[in-house]
Amino acid sequence: MTTVDDFETGIREAEPAYVDIDSIDLRLGADSLVWKFYGDVRGLLGFQRLAGTENCIEQLAQGVEDHSVIFSDFLGRARRSGPPIMRTVYSDQPHEWGRRVRDFHRDIKGTISDGSRYHALNPELYYWAHATFVDQVLFVTDTFIRRLSYEEKVQIFEESKTWYQLYGVSARSQPQTYDEFCRYWESMCDKFVPTRTIMYATGYLRHGVPGPKWLPKPVWRVLAAPLNGFFQTVIVGTLPRQMREVCELDWSPAKQRRFDRFAAFMRGINPVINRLPVR
Repeated sequence: MTTVDDFETGIREAEPAYVDIDSIDLRLGADSLVWKFYGDVRGLLGFQRLAGTENCIEQLAQGVEDHSVIFSDFLGRARRSGPPIMRTVYSDQPHEWGRRVRDFHRDIKGTISDGSRYHALNPELYYWAHATFVDQVLFVTDTFIRRLSYEEKVQIFEESKTWYQLYGVSARSQPQTYDEFCRYWESMCDKFVPTRTIMYATGYLRHGVPGPKWLPKPVWRVLAAPLNGFFQTVIVGTLPRQMREVCELDWSPAKQRRFDRFAAFMRGINPVINRLPVR
């Protein structure tokens, strides 16, 4: 089930669908490309792409708004969410961490603007959240670390199936091939809407990073100019076109050229970064 129509039908069921993983030996080992690239520190450059694309889908954004502290503790939520997901890849107990991540979402349910229900463990919604992590590995690696061959992209996608299995949620909406995943990704991006969650989360990209209250605003505007320039070029540059449009983020051919130069620079220093301590 991978077409847009099937997504619309499936997600409105708003029911969890679990599968038994206890009898299956699942693990992403050190020989996998997901293991190699997912935890790379350069993944931070794709954080807004990851968190943003998730929350451009109304059901997921509504779940975040209804059940999390994103509006009162934005960074704290990110710190609490990231490590458990990372441990599904890197810990020696991936089943336990996969189930733990899944069970965080058992009671996340409600309704969206048209009155229809959502449930975080509905397979269509849960797979979309997982797909944003798969996309992050693919995009960040190919953009900021080194160019991936088609065969490597296929391998990462195939490994992502194992990663998803660790959660114990039905894979009925999962694409079966890398090419299907690419079509699925584009179809989902075309469904993006300006949710309250995503407009809040990207406010710093439109208006600049807010400064400390004790610092005069004119002073902060000068001090923050380089930081805002970086965010509005490099971070906005990582976002899909559909997300930039939905979030009203300015983009231009000149910014694209600056982003491309930065990405090429990052790939160029990859041999140096690879010599840094792994931790």
